[in-house]
Amino acid sequence: MRFLVRDRILGIGDDYWIEDDRGNKVFLVDGKAMRLRDTFELKDVRGRVLIDIRKKMFALRDTMVIERDGETLATIRRKRLSLLRNHYRVALADGSELDVSGRILDREFAVEYDGELLAVVSRRWLHIRDTYGVDVVREDADPALLIAVAVCVIHLVEKERED
Repeated sequence: MRFLVRDRILGIGDDYWIEDDRGNKVFLVDGKAMRLRDTFELKDVRGRVLIDIRKKMFALRDTMVIERDGETLATIRRKRLSLLRNHYRVALADGSELDVSGRILDREFAVEYDGELLAVVSRRWLHIRDTYGVDVVREDADPALLIAVAVCVIHLVEKERED
């Protein structure tokens, strides 16, 4: 499953559609403006909220939290003891972890679970400069969660770069 994300509009308060590889709208990222913390909602085409994404207010390191139906699905933060700045850990609610690494600012990275590739984020195969793709490799993976992870990681890297 391949999804296309418009890169330049990841700002707070901006809404943007994520399309499938045939150009059909699949998810809406609804950025919530005028909040104390960065907040997004990932919605389906009917407007139902699938995932809530928010920046954790009080944390030693920048942290994003992904929730579904009020329950925490994942917590995302930069890997603490990594020599690479572009290496993030996604702690899932069940105690397992996803590993995110690559050139995140360039939109070239992978999401892995226990060494197995789940998704590739890339703009390499796209001709539109402001667009990157999320290619979900495993059919049993949750595309909404993986897209939310990509949005969070990119958001964290961009915030760190601004500081």
